[in-house]
Amino acid sequence: QVQLVESGGGLVQPGGSLRLSCAASGNIKSINTMDWYRQAPGKQRELVAVISSGGRTNYADSVKGRSTISRDNAKNTVYLQMNSLKPEDTAIYYCHANVVVSTIPGTQFSYWGQGTQVTVSS
Repeated sequence: QVQLVESGGGLVQPGGSLRLSCAASGNIKSINTMDWYRQAPGKQRELVAVISSGGRTNYADSVKGRSTISRDNAKNTVYLQMNSLKPEDTAIYYCHANVVVSTIPGTQFSYWGQGTQVTVSS
């Protein structure tokens, strides 16, 4: 009923920047929190940043000060601006959202995007 589609990943040199986007579509009544996670090879998926429907944000210590999460509620889209990228930021980045669907008001469901690869290398 709801799809999340990420874009903006790619190959970047250390110290560079990338902006990830994630657009939600489908039978959406409202979206509560929207998050970015990442999973590096051989590691568990970890939370990178979260933003509430009201715009409150929180970041993992590993990206704090280098990344900014934002959202456009009118477009059901969340962004992750990443600066001063390091090789250890290399991972697949996943978008996640807690969505109240139009057909089942009052209950939120968890949706994931398919992931976008970010590679930081010289």
